[in-house]
Formats: sequence, C-alpha cells, structure tokens
Amino acid sequence: MTRTNALNTGRDDFLTWVSRERGAALPVRTTDAVLTMLALRGAERRAGVPEPTPQLVRQVLHEDLPPMLSAGDEELDAVPVVLTALADRVRAAGRLNTKRHAKLVAAVEEAVPEFRRAMADPLNLTWSRWYASLLRADGVDRDDADAVRAWLDALASMPHADRPALPEPLHRSDLADRTFSVRARLTEALLEAFARDTRAASPAGPLLPAPPLDADRPDDALTGELDHIAAELTDRWTAAGLDGALTGRHASLAPGPEAVPHASLADHMLDEHLDYYGDSAVPLPPPAAVPAPDEIQGLLHSAPLPAALASGDLDDELREVSERCGLPGPASDVWTGGTPQELLELAADILAAQAERLPPVTGPDDAYSFDAAHILYSLYERGSTPDSVARKICDAKDDGVAPELEDAPAPVPGSAPDAYETPSPEELSVLLGMPGRTEEDREEIDAPAKGLAAVVDQLALTGCVFRTGDTFGLTPLGAAVMRHVITVGHVAAPDQETVAGWNAAQTVAAVRHWPTQLAASALAAFVDRHGGTDQAWGELLAAVAAARSEDANAARTAEYFAQLDLAGVPTTALRAAIGDPVTGAAARRLLLSRGESVPEDAVPLGARATVLVEELDQRWIDDMLVHVKRRDDSGDTGIPGPADIPPTTLLPAFDEAAAAWPGGATALVEALASADPATSLRVLDSLHSHHPDRAVAAVAGRKRKSAQRTLSGRR
Repeated sequence: MTRTNALNTGRDDFLTWVSRERGAALPVRTTDAVLTMLALRGAERRAGVPEPTPQLVRQVLHEDLPPMLSAGDEELDAVPVVLTALADRVRAAGRLNTKRHAKLVAAVEEAVPEFRRAMADPLNLTWSRWYASLLRADGVDRDDADAVRAWLDALASMPHADRPALPEPLHRSDLADRTFSVRARLTEALLEAFARDTRAASPAGPLLPAPPLDADRPDDALTGELDHIAAELTDRWTAAGLDGALTGRHASLAPGPEAVPHASLADHMLDEHLDYYGDSAVPLPPPAAVPAPDEIQGLLHSAPLPAALASGDLDDELREVSERCGLPGPASDVWTGGTPQELLELAADILAAQAERLPPVTGPDDAYSFDAAHILYSLYERGSTPDSVARKICDAKDDGVAPELEDAPAPVPGSAPDAYETPSPEELSVLLGMPGRTEEDREEIDAPAKGLAAVVDQLALTGCVFRTGDTFGLTPLGAAVMRHVITVGHVAAPDQETVAGWNAAQTVAAVRHWPTQLAASALAAFVDRHGGTDQAWGELLAAVAAARSEDANAARTAEYFAQLDLAGVPTTALRAAIGDPVTGAAARRLLLSRGESVPEDAVPLGARATVLVEELDQRWIDDMLVHVKRRDDSGDTGIPGPADIPPTTLLPAFDEAAAAWPGGATALVEALASADPATSLRVLDSLHSHHPDRAVAAVAGRKRKSAQRTLSGRR
C-alpha cells in the first residue's frame, strides 16, 4: 500500500463544485473531516462524494467529529454548510429527490445544536485536540509542521508550573483514555472500510489505497498502514505533524493509559463505589484536611518508598514498582520540578503500583477477602477518619460490631510498638461495642488481623497511609491522593469548598450516606453558614420532608432525625415541623426524647403513618433475621420470600397500633400504603399472608398492588 494522504472521498472535486456553484470556498479541514467520516461510516459514493443520510449525519456530528476535529469558529460554523452543500451535490447528481433532500437538510439543522455542545464538551478532548486548541489560541499555523514542531519544543522546555492547565474537571488520565479509545475507533472504521473495499468496491472506486498483498506479512503490513492513515487523518483534522510528535519525541506531553498507572486504581474505586451505592453520582464525604499545594512535594519526598525509588537504588521488588510509575525515568522531572498537581498524580501512581502487588486479606476458609484497593476506598468512604484493624476484620466476618461504631473514628494512640498486636479481649469489647469479648474471640481474628496490618504497613511506605498500633488510616497526603484517584474514576468526591456551596436539598441528599457524625457536622455547618437561624434549620427539615416523600430510596425519617439531633437542631425548629405531613411524627418523637410535651393529635395522620410503616418494616426485618437463623441452624438452604417470614413481632406491633388508629386496622393499612409505598410493600405482603382478620388481609393485598403501581409510575 503506497503511503498517501488521499482517500477516495471526492473532496477536491466537491470543493471545486462548491466554489463554482456557490462562489464560496469551504474550509478544507472541516470538509475533509466531514466527507471522510461519512465515507468511513459506509455512506454510498455513487455520486462521487459520500452521500449523507439523516442517521449518518447524527452519527458523524454527535459521535465522530467532536473527539476528532479541532475547529476554529469559522471552521465550526462551516460544518452544517458543508453538509447542506453535500446534500445539494448529491441531489444535483440525481441521487436525491426533493422530499429526501428537504428531510436531509432538516436533519442537519436538528443535529447542529447537539454537535456544538459536544464540540465544547471537555470530555471529548484528546491530546491532539487539546494541543491543537492551544496552537490555535497562540496563533500558530496548524498546517505548518515546522511551526507546530517549534511550538511543541518550546512547550516541552517550559517549566511545568507555566504550562497551560487542562480544563476542569479533566485529568491526564481522561485524555489518555479518550485518545486511546478514539484512535481505536478510527482504526476500526478504517478496517471496516477496507473490508467493504475488498468485498465489493463502490462504483466510485475503493475508498482506501490498494492493500499490501505483496508484503511478507500482509496482515501486519495492513495494520501498520491503517495506523499510518489514522495518524495522517488526525494531523489533518488537528495540526500537521502533531500525532507523530506526541507519540515520539514529545510523548511525555501526551501520556497513554499505560503511563498513568493510577487510572487502574481509579477503576477499582469506581467498582467499589458502585458496589456500595450503585451510582457514581452519590458523593463521598470530603477529608477534614488535605495538605496545602506547597506542602505536597515535601510530604512525597519524605515518604520511604517514593524516596527509595527516586534514589535509583532498587531491588527486584522496587524495580517492579519503578517500572510502573516511571521513577526514576520519565517521572524524574516531576519529582524534581513538577507542579503540586503533577506531584499528587505521581504519588497516586506510586500508591497504585504498590497496591497492585500486595496480596489480599483473606479470612479462614475464604469466608471473606478484600484487597488493598478496597482498604483504600473504605478509608476514604468513611470521611478519611481512622479505623481499627481488629474492627475491620470483625466487620468483614459479620461478627458483632455495634452499628453505631461501624463508622466511628478509632482513637489514635500517641505511640505503639511497630509490630502489630491484636487488642486484648477488654479492648476488643470497647472497640466493637460488644461487651464480654473473650480470649477465644481474640485468637480467632489474630491471624487475619496481622495479615491486614502487614498490608497496611506496605501501603504506609508510600506516605499515604499510617498505622499506629491497631489504628490505621489515610495521612493528609493520602486523603488528597485518594480524592484525586476517586475523581479520576468519575466518582463524586467533593472538596470542603464544594460542600459549603450546597443548598439544603443537596446537603440532605448527600449526607444520608455519610457516617452519622460527619453527616451531623455537615448539617450543622450548613446552618452556621446561613446564620444559625431557625429558618436555616427549617430549610433542612423541609428538605428532609421533600426527600422522604419524593425518593423511594430515601433514608428512614429516624435516620435523618438522628443526624439532625446530633447536629443540634433546636426545639423551636422541631416544634415548627410538627404539622408537616411527612416528618411531623419524627419531630414529635425527638421532642419527646428531650422531655418536651407534644400531644399526638397535633401531628398529621400521614406523618404518623410514615413513622409507623418504618417501625413495622423494621419488625419485619427482625422477624426475617430470626427466621433465617433458624433455617440455617436446621440446615435449610432455601431462600424465603417476603410472605414466608413468620410475623412474630410484626403482627402484635401492627395490632397495637391499629387499636389506637382512627378507623381501625383497615384504615391503618390504607394509611401505611399511602404514606410510603416502597417501605410498606413487605409489611403489606406479610399482613396479606398472615393476618387472621381476612378483611384486613384482603385490604393489605389490594393496597400492595396499588403501592406497586405507584412505584412503577415513579420510575
């Protein structure tokens, strides 16, 4: 295959036709990109040019051009002009009738707004598009390869701190991944075009140059030539010589995925987050403190593993880490003169490389297993507060940790021996919130606890993690590094400044997932920022009510009000909420717990039903746990359905509430389903299957179907 820039798109003839027919010159870069991508996507070329269709127009404008074409304002404005002129050219060739021509022109007009949005979207930047935009901003002739090369040389010699920063919220890993995926997609399109040429070339002739059938290894030669064409196209649509420079002499300016090892750790963080919450947009709590930018270099340089790597005195294990993070090597310039952000990324690379090589912590008989990535995520997820090695193991084996202590910060001792020692039974009782721990309990967790401590100690060599005795956690450097890694994984990890800008609804929605103390602190901070007034507390209470009524997956009112109580919600604000149809009963309950007197009839029935349905659902959970344990003890491995759970505590609780409910049991059933369709489902199922009063059971069955329809409508 003779190396050539030419693809058989009819570009030059088309430009000549437009100039003759319209008396105007179209931008060559824009025209070339539009025609080439239409042809690569399989457009017919019987008219001598690629013939657009509405579907192809949308694909090329919305998917192909935004990550491939770097266009100035005039070139961008020319895209719909090129497509409209192309439609006219195809019609002139007798390949479009009036109706289809009008439909095609309308499709172009409809696709343009989304095209402009996609072209401006930072997430569509590749390295070539990024540097082409800088070249354009600096007034460099992008068609002059020598000028482009000189500009890149000047950029590479520039101090790191003076180089243009990527637009928010992008990281180097985003451009590395996007560049890789876009090149793969372009190469795949070229290969498909080659296959079409081979099967049955268009009457206009093959799109691509002739295949290298005479090569010694034609498959390898074909791959190489398609890569060459992809590089040439990239240069034509961005800047001359740019692709070769960024993959050669100036590769350090455009690292690929393999040069950003912390991107793989970021993928693990996304997986962990989705396992926990199912949605990457659920925000994690920010660390209480991270280093100032001018402190990062000192912290990184003082950490044992980074310092050893930078010295170049490497054993076999260190050499493995060195090769992954490029220190010493490509990252040496960052080590000595990088910006705070670059140093943070280097610290993330070292942490990722170290985490990759560490063994998982595994319980007896593989009862549980978690790796270093999970350890790092779990530390950040708890607000970067310290955890306990022993408590982490007990939590992993589901062996008795009081709920209020699961996310509680572990105390950090002033000093402790370097070697790990499992806490005594007395210390375990306090750590776990479970009195009466024995030496047997201690011995059972001793081996896995020591295994976890060993992994933590290896992570601590990076400067991102610490362990003092049984307590371990993220250092300030580690908190900053992990926030960077987590955001690279496109998980919501706001900083303190972002949290401070949230309104009441955003604050309430976020903190429902956070450890109780951190949630309470965030709620109190919101009120402080808004003058500490009852009005500010009222905004939070209103946001809780809205969340509880609008979101089927919202937390229970008891959980929200536990956070508000710890945050210090005043009695006056609670009294103002008593009449709320959703949260009034929860407000009354909290007032009663403070010794206040509030008559029950001051609370709307809907709010009372909201609290009752949560209580009854908890009774169902309690009954289910007892039932499952009984089945396990008897060797029954089947999975019970909701209606199979004997309502040992649920029925008495329901009957007691029904006795005091206006209208009795059937009215209460209706109120429960109306107040909270999602939470009521299991309760209604159980009442339908087990309540001895068949009238009540029948109403429960009907209301369960109604609740399901309501939830389906919400979705």
